[in-house]
Amino acid sequence: MKTLARIGLARILHWLFEMSLAIKAVLTSAEALTGLGLLLTPNPLVARLRYFITHYEIAENSTDTMAQWTQTAISQFPLSTQNFYAYYLMFHGGLKVLMVVMLWLRVLWAYPAAMVVLSGFVSYQLYEFHHTGSPMLLLLAFFDLFMIGLIWQEYKALKARIAQAAA
Repeated sequence: MKTLARIGLARILHWLFEMSLAIKAVLTSAEALTGLGLLLTPNPLVARLRYFITHYEIAENSTDTMAQWTQTAISQFPLSTQNFYAYYLMFHGGLKVLMVVMLWLRVLWAYPAAMVVLSGFVSYQLYEFHHTGSPMLLLLAFFDLFMIGLIWQEYKALKARIAQAAA
């Protein structure tokens, strides 16, 4: 009976691992493409986009907090800041896309490497959370911690299958 429960738990953990990889693949691809988009988009076009997105909200409700925050953020978005975010998003997203691909291909060394990379991102997210208080950073850190746990479980299972096949 215990063995059946373990097999069921192993299948659930594997399914969660696969689903989290799929989610991570979509999010990190979008992140890398956003960085590429920022790199290729002229800065004045970004300012016009900000105006297009927020001017109806501000005309309708001049106290709309989100629209005012967006206008303030974009008005303080010089080309150097835009380039920083473009390269950061491309690097951060690209590194995670590479990590996801390596895990999907079951490259053994990629499992510990992915845990190290994600641990670095968690540390940075918690550091930034401490400074900004953004709950989104905390949510991302928890998702990455959950992902680290799933990678660890999958790594142990893969090593056991390799050892069993070699025996």
